[in-house]
Order: sequence, then structure tokens, then C-alpha cells
Amino acid sequence: MKRSALNSFALRAVAGSALALVPLLSQAWWNDAWTTRTKVTLNTSAQGITTQAAVNQVVLPIRLHSGNFEFAAAKEDGSDLRVVAADDKTPLPFTVERFDGVNELAVLWVKVPAVLPGTDKNLVHVYAGNEKAAAEPAGAVFDANETVLHFAEADGPAADLSGSVRSEQPVAREPNGLLGTSARLVGGQALRWPQGERLQHAAGQPMTLSLWVRAENPAAGEIVNWGGLKLSFVNGAIRLAMPGTSGVVEASGGTVAANSWAHVALVTDGAKSTVYLNGEQIAEVPAAVPALQGALAVGEGFNGLVDELQLAPQARSADWVKLAAAAQGGEAKLVASVKEDAEAAEAEGGEAGYLGPLVKNLTTDAWVVIIILMIMFALAVWVMITKALLVGRMDKDNRSFLARFRGAKHDLLQLEQGADHAHSPLFRLYQAGVRELNKRDVGARDNVLSGASLNAVKASIDADLVREGHRLNDKMVLLTIAISGGPFLGLLGTVVGVMITFAAIAAAGDVNVNAIAPGIAAALLATVAGLGVAIPSLFGYNYLASRIKNISADMQIFVDEFVTRVAETYGAR
Repeated sequence: MKRSALNSFALRAVAGSALALVPLLSQAWWNDAWTTRTKVTLNTSAQGITTQAAVNQVVLPIRLHSGNFEFAAAKEDGSDLRVVAADDKTPLPFTVERFDGVNELAVLWVKVPAVLPGTDKNLVHVYAGNEKAAAEPAGAVFDANETVLHFAEADGPAADLSGSVRSEQPVAREPNGLLGTSARLVGGQALRWPQGERLQHAAGQPMTLSLWVRAENPAAGEIVNWGGLKLSFVNGAIRLAMPGTSGVVEASGGTVAANSWAHVALVTDGAKSTVYLNGEQIAEVPAAVPALQGALAVGEGFNGLVDELQLAPQARSADWVKLAAAAQGGEAKLVASVKEDAEAAEAEGGEAGYLGPLVKNLTTDAWVVIIILMIMFALAVWVMITKALLVGRMDKDNRSFLARFRGAKHDLLQLEQGADHAHSPLFRLYQAGVRELNKRDVGARDNVLSGASLNAVKASIDADLVREGHRLNDKMVLLTIAISGGPFLGLLGTVVGVMITFAAIAAAGDVNVNAIAPGIAAALLATVAGLGVAIPSLFGYNYLASRIKNISADMQIFVDEFVTRVAETYGAR
């Protein structure tokens, strides 16, 4: 076996051993003074963005939003932010490009020591929630010899992090760009940075140039023009053109959609130059980039947006370019993040539950709907319990009284004596009939009821029958409201919550699934609550309606039976 193969095998073995310890180490809490954290996972397994080798000392952005970060717990200026490695012990250097506590949006750039291949255990923790914490000076995130432009200035020229590279003219800004603020290209005019010490490249030396571009029409226009080196749009493809030993060297490939962000990178290692589009290689020429001097122009001949221009005097690996494109673009397959608190992490072994984040992401309108649904549910439960108890007592007393009634012979009108049928509607109907008969002195003398009198008695009992029916169905309307209104109220809360989530995403310019999913899932809780009210109410209503129907039928039968017996006993023959 060759030495390189042995070294690769040893590296993978060590990496595997280290990764096996990560879950155990990450269950700790870095510092008890910080109350909340966001766990960020960089997934390089088959389910994420696959890489072939470890990428060391890579600087990646971390987006924070209401779905993965507790802004209410953090200080208003974000000065209590800390970033810690997967072991929950090692602080990592980071810098804040944007922290907007009002709109609950932030972007941090973190230098990750290593992103290992083939695993979903590449973890980074962002801590916050310590009012006593003082702001820490930003660590050395980007290398000192790198030229990095975030375009995060409010206005004026665009400058790199060192401040030594500044555009020749003020740059128009788009607040809701890729990672925050982006540069806007207007009227086909290029953004230009004059020649300087940083904007020089010696022939044959390694270099990596990368940037994000969003063209309204990628049919034509120069993405980059620097000392004879050109990256251009040609009918939606990317073309590289640069001076070579025997003339201009060209290569092209890829497809760029209109009004869509595209990550374009050029890597030269001294022997060949490779062009990447969205992390994938699209073109290559067997020649190194020549000496480059003069002004750097970006965006000549097309309108659109530009963001995150980086120039480094190193030849980045293909895996580095893939990770940078996925992380900077918010690719959900690579980056997953969830907010945690100390109690949840301790109770669940460092793993966040699902219900807690959903509840925390509920919007005000969703809370209003859910509170209304909770009140409806409480009323529905109260109706079902009280009505079930009432129906049960009625049924029991009905059976007891009906047995006495059917067993009576000559004392048909004397059943009230010693009676204990307080909950029986049949007994109350019997009492109503007896009252009408007593008005006519039936039983006291040998009075005989005429047909008209029997009809009057029956009409009086029927009136009480209707009243008993009203009593039986009293408050059942609350169950029908819960059944029909609960799902609609829940749906209303969900629709409004989804609208608010998408509005926030549009304002933030962060369209990855990790930004959308928490808000959508939380909004769906309103629909779940609505169904949680309607389904038990539906079962309870059907059960009670069946019992009430049986009692109503018994009452109707009893009225006919009572009137028939009265007519038979006291009616005219």
C-alpha cells in the first residue's frame, strides 16, 4: 500500500474515532451564564452535501433568524454572542456581518477548524443570553492576505474588510440580498476597484476568486474583468477567457437562470485554471492565470445583484468551493440549525425536542387562535361531561318510573306518591298529564273524559314534550360550533402564520428550508389545535345525539301510551 493511501486511511480512522466522541462531548453546556444556544450541523453525508476530504480552516456564514435563534434572550447589539466548536469547549473566531434584533435576523462568519467528510456530526454552537457579557473583539476569521467584500456598508463605496480596497464610486445597495445587503448593478455600469497592492496577481501563482451574482438577463455581460482575465455570461453559460502563451484561452459551461443567485468561482493552481458554478466544476483550461494588474471590474453590461466577493492567494480545493457555495447560499442539505436552551439540552441529552421550538415560533395571531380554540375545547368538554351525566341519570330514572307505570292498574293517577324520579322526563310528562286530569276531577268522581278533553290533555303533554326536548338539546349547539368552527379557526391561524413566515423570509432574503420550516411547522399547530377541538367534539356529539334521540323516542312513545291508558280508563265508552 502506498504511503499516501496509508495516510488517508489513518486520517479517516482518527476522524471516525473523533466523531464517535462528538455526541458525548456536545451534550455539555459551554458556560452556564449563557441561557440559549443554536446548534448548527454541517451535513457532509450522503443525505447532505457530500465531500471527499476534510476541509480545514474554512470560513462559513451562519444565518440566525427567529426559527433557530432566541433573539429575545440575546442582547440588543448581539454583544453576548459566542461561537463554540462541537466539543462545547473550544471558542471559535467569528465576526458579525449583520445583527438586527428588531427583525430577528443575523449573519455571522465563523472559522470552522475542520469540516470532515461523510458525516452529519460537524457541529458548531452559537451561544447567547448573557446580559453581563461584554463584547469580544472579533478574532482572525479571514486570512490577513484575503480580500473579502461583504457589501454590508449602508452606503458609499464598497470596501474590503481591511479597508484598503475601495470601489471608485459609491455603490447602490439592495438591503435584502443574499446574506444581507448586496451590491446592485444598475444600467449595465460595472463596479470598479482601482489597482492596488491587494489587487495584483503574479503569473503562475495560485489564486481563488469567488463571488455571487444574480443577473436579470444572463445572456451577455462581464461578470469579472481583471487585467485581461474575463468571466462572462454567454447565452446563459459562463465563459472563461484569459491570455495564454499562444493567444486567448477560452472555456465555457454551465447554465445560469435569470434572476437566480449563482456562485461563480475561479481556481488556479499554477498548472490549470478551473471554473465552478454553484460548487460544481463546469470548465477547465490547462493554463495558469497570467499576471494580473489594473482595475477590477464586476458586472459590466448587465443589471442585477452582486454579493460576497472573495479573493485569496490560495488554490482552494473542489470540496472547499462546494462547501462555500452551499453554506453561503443557504443550502438546506448542508446546513441545519435548531435553537436550544440549557434545560432542554440537559433533559434530552443535548438534543432539541420538536414541540418546544414549535411553540416558541408561534406568532401572535396563532396564539390568539389557539387560545380561542382552547376556550372552545374547554366548553366542549364541559358540555360533553355534563350532558353525558344528565343523560345517564335521565335514562336510569326513566327505566325506574316506566317499570312502575306499566305495573300500575287501578292507581294510574297515584304514581306521584313515594316517587323518586327527579331526573326522569317521562315522570315529568306524567305529572303534566296528571295536572290536566286533576283540573277535570278525573278519578275523584265518575267523570268521563270527552274526546275534546282528551285532545286538550294530549296537547298539554305535547307542549311539555317539546320543552323536554329543548332541555335535552340545551347547549348541544356549542358542540356543533366546535365541530364546524374549530378547523376553520385553526386553518385561519395557519394561513396567517404562513403568510407572516414567507413575508419574513422575503424580507430576510433567506430562502433555505431551515428558515422556512420552523415558522411553517409552528403555524400548522393552529390547524392541529382546531382538529384537536373538532374531533373529540364530533365523537361526543354523535354519542350524545344518539342517546338524546333514544330518550326523545321514549318520551313520544310514553305520551301515546299514557293518553291511550287514560282514554281507556277514564274516556267515554
